[in-house]
Amino acid sequence: MSEPKAPTPAPGDTYKGWLFKWTNYIKGYQRRWFVLSNGLLSYYRTQAEMGHTCRGTINLATANIAVEDSCNFVISNGGAQTYHLKASSEVERQRWITALELAKAKAVRMQEVSDDSGDECPTTPTSAGQGGGSRNSEVQSTLRTLGSKVEDLSTCNDLIAKHGSALQRSLSELEGVRLGGETSEKIRQVTERATLFRITSNAMINACRDFLALAQAHSKRWQKALQAEREQRVRLEETLEQLAKQHNHLERAFRGATVLPPSQSNPAIDSKGSAPVKGDASDEDDENEFFDACEDVQEFITVPADPKYHRRSGSNVSGISSELGMDDGTTSLDEQSLASNPESPQSQEVVPVRKRRSRIPDKPNYSLNLWSIMKNCIGKELSKIPMPVNFNEPLSMLQRLSEDLEYYELLDRAAKCKSSLEQMCYVAAFTVSSYSTTVHRTGKPFNPLLGETFELDRVQESGYRSLCEQVSHHPPAAAHHAISQRGWTLRQEIALASKFRGKYLSIMPLGSIHCMFEKSNNHYTWKKVTTTVHNIIVGKLWIDQSGEIDVVNHRTGDRCHLKFAPYSYFSRDVARKVTGVVTDKDGKAHYVLSGTWDEKMECSRVMQSSRGGENGAEGRQKTVYQTLKPKELWRKTPLPDGAENMYYFSTLALTLNEQEEGVAPTDSRRRPDQRLMEQGRWEEANAEKQRLEEKQRTTRREREREAARTSNPSEEAEEVEIASEPSETTYKSTHQDNYQAMWFERRVDPVTGEPTHIYKGGYWETKEQGNWDCCPDIF
Repeated sequence: MSEPKAPTPAPGDTYKGWLFKWTNYIKGYQRRWFVLSNGLLSYYRTQAEMGHTCRGTINLATANIAVEDSCNFVISNGGAQTYHLKASSEVERQRWITALELAKAKAVRMQEVSDDSGDECPTTPTSAGQGGGSRNSEVQSTLRTLGSKVEDLSTCNDLIAKHGSALQRSLSELEGVRLGGETSEKIRQVTERATLFRITSNAMINACRDFLALAQAHSKRWQKALQAEREQRVRLEETLEQLAKQHNHLERAFRGATVLPPSQSNPAIDSKGSAPVKGDASDEDDENEFFDACEDVQEFITVPADPKYHRRSGSNVSGISSELGMDDGTTSLDEQSLASNPESPQSQEVVPVRKRRSRIPDKPNYSLNLWSIMKNCIGKELSKIPMPVNFNEPLSMLQRLSEDLEYYELLDRAAKCKSSLEQMCYVAAFTVSSYSTTVHRTGKPFNPLLGETFELDRVQESGYRSLCEQVSHHPPAAAHHAISQRGWTLRQEIALASKFRGKYLSIMPLGSIHCMFEKSNNHYTWKKVTTTVHNIIVGKLWIDQSGEIDVVNHRTGDRCHLKFAPYSYFSRDVARKVTGVVTDKDGKAHYVLSGTWDEKMECSRVMQSSRGGENGAEGRQKTVYQTLKPKELWRKTPLPDGAENMYYFSTLALTLNEQEEGVAPTDSRRRPDQRLMEQGRWEEANAEKQRLEEKQRTTRREREREAARTSNPSEEAEEVEIASEPSETTYKSTHQDNYQAMWFERRVDPVTGEPTHIYKGGYWETKEQGNWDCCPDIF
């Protein structure tokens, strides 16, 4: 069988030839035409098939090449593809092995640099000013080519060493062979190995020739490029020196300019800032810098304000810095206000602050078969499916609700603000900060049992204490009340409605959040945005927050509109972006907020606003805000060490389930299934969870039977029918059952006009007395 002689393989060349490929036990080895090109080995039945039909291709970058005997070798990429090949002779086999190893080495190098090649590719210059960048890209490309040639030389060197050693062994064996029948066999082996050594040496010579030619071709060009770079550097140094002199001259001229009189101040600025006060000069220097324009958003654009506003509003800007600058006096003011409060325990005696825990047991790595759970739940309502604790985290929904107070300091600072607009900025930052703990928290909180409570007493450390109670079970709803000795009160009632949409789950909180400040009588309300859990069925879970929030001050009419941008793969904006505008009752913008809900929020004062260009296809005009340098309102505290093994809990979350003496018997800390899960005893936790759920169902049936004896059956049937619809209207209607909350009472909110649960008092007094006989037995 005649075969075309394949040329000596050279690095980077296409290599072709006939090989025998194993097909099956019936047909055995079949003759196929193989082509090696660009790190891919392809084969065809005949050479004529190369133009239209490829029988198979294997990528050498991930392939393993193994030699079986004198003519056979195997190429495999880990199990998916395996080629058993046979050459016509050992010399032909070695030609292929050499070509394959060179091609594999080159393919591996190309794969390693593929991620970085996009940033380094040479671009076509569009102007004369881009000549230096084009030269730099050309040099980088040439260096990569030379590096590739050096790698080829290294591979050839290894092969030469390998075949040289084999040739030396054959020569040594030949010396000890006696003249006879085996002499011819040994001479044949030496001849073949000498041929292999010659093939590899030729490949080495070709690689050296290519490298030398390429280096000589680019040597003069590099020298010219280097000289041009040196000349350009000298010109840039001279230009920079001139700019520095001009900047120094302008700065001296600016400092020596005459300050405009107060009568020429911007009328949009508050009149209280027109009178000069001590310290204006230093504050003005601090405000001399401007921030860059924010990324373009749909509603508005922000640009740096004109420097004239800094000169005209020096005293007013100083006032802003005192409120929004978070200066060093904040802590001392907080301590002073707390110490002056006659109800504060610190004013009576010094009580040592309790040391809270900083770790919980690591999360066990238990496997879970999702199908084994879901196959037994077909046809059941989603809210009634008993889910194991594998999907949970060892906290209840009441404790997650209390985590809204993670950054209570924002409300402490807001309570000191004299301006309601400045106070609005802190309240808005507080609304955003409550989502920062959810970015990695894919575990589901335990559903609280009806009547379950959770107290968070941080009066000694932080000056506040809060109480949560589960006031409804279908739909699940919790009431929350927190009060601080530093002049603010927070209350909310949140119910959850969820919609499963195949690939993701949308969780929509229903209900309003209220924040009241004692000193100013400002009353703020807002609602929560939609939380979306992605990759429910397949993939890694991740959480996104999207929607809009309107924070409203009902006393002054001020409003802050916040927008949580949903994640988009095609968006150029930063992920988890939040933007907002603070306006007064007349709709005039005073502050612009920007940041992300998982990292930080900043506030910039608006000095002037105007209408800009049209907003894309919608044809609406964007509002352009000229703003001062931003002030940081809030920044997320880093997670503790090892948080990835502790359910990504924050420092506050790690302390929420810590055992405390004197809490109510209905407190979430006393819940046994949650405690067992925290300790890593998940099987026991699952059994205890089923027991508690069945106990709650029994208690509810008894309550319904008791209600049936004292109520109209038709009204009860109508009530159950209404409760089947998961909407906000349903949420307001289904609280007409016979369950009465222990510490909250349901009444119409005087501000919003909505029916809600409001704290009626008595819990903390009962705790001081230590008499919990009034609490139901739910655990």
